[in-house]
Amino acid sequence: MNTLALGPEWISPEYLIGQFGLIGILVIVFAESGLFAFLPGDSLLFTAGLFTASGTIKQPLWLVCALIAAAAIIGDQVGYMIGKVFGPKLFNKPNSKLFKRENLDSAHDFMEKHGPKAIVLARFVPIIRTFAPMVAGATAMKYRTFLLFNVIGGVLWGAGVTILGYQLGQFEFIKNNVEPIFIGIVLISVIPVILEVLKSRKEKKAKAAEAPAPGAGGQDGPPPAQGQRGRHAKR
Repeated sequence: MNTLALGPEWISPEYLIGQFGLIGILVIVFAESGLFAFLPGDSLLFTAGLFTASGTIKQPLWLVCALIAAAAIIGDQVGYMIGKVFGPKLFNKPNSKLFKRENLDSAHDFMEKHGPKAIVLARFVPIIRTFAPMVAGATAMKYRTFLLFNVIGGVLWGAGVTILGYQLGQFEFIKNNVEPIFIGIVLISVIPVILEVLKSRKEKKAKAAEAPAPGAGGQDGPPPAQGQRGRHAKR
């Protein structure tokens, strides 16, 4: 099963699974859930399902799903603790290469819009899923609330996408068209990020347009002298 690499070979699902098997999948899922945003989460899980169906991954589906969900949940826990301990430092470094401010801001806006359920929804949005737990920790979301939605999201995403790949991997059409399907998954997974960025830029432009210009309406200009106000009042 050979698919087109859309990035460096070492982060392609086929390479990771071929070289490291299930352990490689778990490490990547853990890392993307709370540490690094450039890893192939959705496509990796889908490919893991395909490879489990084909027998390339020897472990049974239930075990693969359970371990992936656990790795996703633990990864988010680490992200939450990072945000809780280092939150102010993360948000006060606009030029940070590891924790880019725009990624943190996008995750923060996502959290503000959806509330606690954003922890579940963020699982299905690349980049956002990495930074959402950090924002939750930095904004002091109640740990019990975070843990509940973290478990729900980890199971729905980790097990759900893997099962989808497993079920579809049993069809001959899917087996014979893995490459275009893989490309489609990657492209579809990027769409929410693009829409979120465009929406954020539009909102920022709207806010900038609504802001009053300096000196508009006489609000920012110097107040008239007391004597001048008196003369105008007499007139």
